[in-house]
Amino acid sequence: MDQVNDTVVTEFVLLGLVQSLGARLVLFLFLLLFFVGIILGNLLIVLTVLLDPHLHSPMYVLLANLSLMDVGLSSTTVPRIISDIFSDCKVISFRSCMIQMFFIHVMGGVEMLLLIAMAYDRYTAICKPLYYLTIMNPKMCVLLIVTAWVIGVIHAVSQFVFVINLPFCGPNNVGSFYCDFPRVIKLACMDTYRLEFVVTANSGFISMGTFFLLIVSYIFILVTVRQNSSNDLSKAFFTLSAHITAVVLFFAPCMFLYVWPFPTKSLDKFFAIVDFVVTPVLNPAIYTLRNKDMKLAMRRLSQQVASFMEMT
Repeated sequence: MDQVNDTVVTEFVLLGLVQSLGARLVLFLFLLLFFVGIILGNLLIVLTVLLDPHLHSPMYVLLANLSLMDVGLSSTTVPRIISDIFSDCKVISFRSCMIQMFFIHVMGGVEMLLLIAMAYDRYTAICKPLYYLTIMNPKMCVLLIVTAWVIGVIHAVSQFVFVINLPFCGPNNVGSFYCDFPRVIKLACMDTYRLEFVVTANSGFISMGTFFLLIVSYIFILVTVRQNSSNDLSKAFFTLSAHITAVVLFFAPCMFLYVWPFPTKSLDKFFAIVDFVVTPVLNPAIYTLRNKDMKLAMRRLSQQVASFMEMT
C-alpha cells in the first residue's frame, strides 16, 4: 500500500463520445431513452418473477438476477455519460474512477456466471427432463447465484488490489468515456507490462473461454435433442436462440475490448455502448417477447395493477 503515497493524480479526464452540439443532443436523447428502457424493462421482469408464483422456478429466478445485473452494469456508466454529454470538461475523481472499475467487473463477472447457470438450467430441462426438478431444486438455484456473486467479486478484487496500489503521477487522460482497468493501468508511472497481461488473462481470456464453453454447450444440447427426436429440434432451437443471442451480445464486445490486439477508439466506443446500453435493453425483449409464460405473467400482473387502480 506504500505506492499509494506516490499518487498525485486526483482526477482522470474522460473522452467525449461526440463533439457537435446536434450530435450531443441526439446522443443524449438516445442514451436517456435506452437507460429508461433498461430500468423499466429489467425491473418489470424482476417484479413479475417476484409477484407471480407460476414463475418461481430456477429458470425465471436466474433470469430475474440477470436483469438485476443488467441494471447494475448500465448504472455504473450510463448516468455518468448522460451527465457529461454537454460538459466540455469531462473529469472523474480518482476514487469515483476506482469505484466504477470495480463495480463494472463485479457486475460483468456475475452476469457471465449467471449465463453459464442459465445454460446449465436449459441443458438439464432439455436433456434430462425427468430429473430436472431433482437437479435444479431451490438449493441448487441459490448455490448457483451465490457462486456467481462470489466469483464475480473475486474476479474484480483480483485486479482491483493491484490497480489501486499503482502510482499515478503523469498523464491522466483515460482515452475513453469510462474508467476500465486496461486503460487506467497504462497511465501508471511504472512498467505495467506484466500487470496488463494479468488483466488481459483475467478479463479477456476468461470471457473468450466462457463464450466458447457456452456455445459448445448449446451445440451439445441441440445434438442431443436431434439424436432423441428430430421433431423437437426446431422447438429446442427456438428456446435456445434467445440464450444464444444474449450470449453473443454480451461476450462479443468483451472479447474485443480485452483481447483484440489492435484496438481503435471508434470501435471501442461502439462495443462499449453495446455492452452498457444495447444489450441490457434488449435482454428483456429477448427473454420475454418469445416466452409465453412471461407474457402471461405480465398480463396477469397488469390486470392486477388495473384492478388495484380501479379500487383506489
